[in-house]
Amino acid sequence: MYITQGLHRQLQSRSQAVAIRAQGRSTTYAEYGNRVARLAGALKGLGVASGDRVAMLAFNCQRFLEYYLAVPWADAVVNPVNFRWSAAEIIYSLDDSETTVLIVDDHHKDIGQKILEQAMTLRHVIYAGDGPTPVGMLNYETLIANSAAIEDARRGGDALLGIFYTGGTTGFPKGVMLSHNNVSFSAMNSVSSGRCGVDTRFLHSMPMFHLADFAAMVALFITGGTHVVLQSFSPQGALETIDQEKVNEVLLAPTMIQMMLDWHQNYGQHLDVSSLQRVGYGASTITPVLLDRARALFTSAEFAQGYGMTELAPVASTLGAEYHSAEYQANGKMYSAGLPGICVEIRVVDAQDNEVPRGTVGEIIVRGPNVMLGYWKKPEATAEALRGGWMHTGDGGYMDEEGFIYICDRLKDMVVSGGENIYSAEVETAIASHPAVAQNAVIGIPCKKWGETVHAVIILKPGVSVSSDDIIGHCRERIAGYKVPRSIEFRESLPLTSVGKVQKTELRKPFWKDQKRGIA
Repeated sequence: MYITQGLHRQLQSRSQAVAIRAQGRSTTYAEYGNRVARLAGALKGLGVASGDRVAMLAFNCQRFLEYYLAVPWADAVVNPVNFRWSAAEIIYSLDDSETTVLIVDDHHKDIGQKILEQAMTLRHVIYAGDGPTPVGMLNYETLIANSAAIEDARRGGDALLGIFYTGGTTGFPKGVMLSHNNVSFSAMNSVSSGRCGVDTRFLHSMPMFHLADFAAMVALFITGGTHVVLQSFSPQGALETIDQEKVNEVLLAPTMIQMMLDWHQNYGQHLDVSSLQRVGYGASTITPVLLDRARALFTSAEFAQGYGMTELAPVASTLGAEYHSAEYQANGKMYSAGLPGICVEIRVVDAQDNEVPRGTVGEIIVRGPNVMLGYWKKPEATAEALRGGWMHTGDGGYMDEEGFIYICDRLKDMVVSGGENIYSAEVETAIASHPAVAQNAVIGIPCKKWGETVHAVIILKPGVSVSSDDIIGHCRERIAGYKVPRSIEFRESLPLTSVGKVQKTELRKPFWKDQKRGIA
């Protein structure tokens, strides 16, 4: 398998079909393919050799789509950069991966200048914006215009496709090495489940540097649908784009869904979202209350969930649309992470990697063609994560008698109070069912008597008020007493990653800064 395979298929059979809709403009597959081949030629002209790393630091745009296929077309390796990182974290990732070329957009040209001055292995910075080219940089459009299209190297199989850096919040990030087979397999799994068909108009609402969006991108190239590009996520922007572009498929994190529902309720009821036929969700667990609200708004859409991580390219299990029905809502399976993907094995194990009985919480481990090659330049971390041939996810969960996976918590987010394991996701679900709560996150904070106690950080819905005692009383009716929050903090916002995950490390910092905790 190779990532550019889908593009070749579309160039042969559907070259005049619309590949991309961005900023009100349409680009056909023929036009897109030509730009990819010429950008690959430009990279070769800059001295990019087989296996060299090429990075991109940008918001979502058509040029990001071109980058993703032009780099392997030139027999090189992609290294998409998290735009939320500090300059130090970005420079670390570029130096660590020995990246030779960096592409930056208008929004990141200033930090690109700093990177150009400080990164050790960087030879060229390409400006992919529409203004004047900054001093010391090359111009993206000029390179394409002045370069001949080259033949596809057809880099593929187990060859390295990309280094996808993950982490960076509690230390420097790790580079996850994924092969063409890894990502192509995950994309085919998505296609086999009914996602990303030939008539799909898919909204790129998640950042393109993130593997979840990239995997959807690859699936869409395989089938030949249309990429609708949203530069950066906002609830208003996403809903208006769905209306204007008649988007029929989208991938969202639960926090994105929450923001869209709230904005629509307050400001967007005039918008038409009936074109939406499929909503994929993932990146973190979703509460039953939020899922029910989403289904009530997007009445024309089927819902499907994907569970995984970057190291799994990225999907391990899926909960298809057929499980989002009244029957599966009643038996609770609608709120699971679904069943293992095709050709993927999942087990739940104890600390000695022994499989635990069904219904028992343990660590989720995964084996299959989607599992990463390893961590770049980190053999010890690779050996630890892939011990026994299984990817150890660090997620706590259990499997029921029918093989459905239920995610309880990241093991590092589990609260251990008085010797009892408390899974924050369970407490968060109880809190989320209170009608005044918009969002919440649960963490463990230090306690001399019990080691840790449960602390909840809550965002209330606009115009409502509620006391800590009300929340605590609400929880006591739904979960065991030892799981109920002992303290509550009301805030206006939560710290989020670029794909809407709550950064619990940031929430924990003030409480643990002068004390030792076994996890970050």
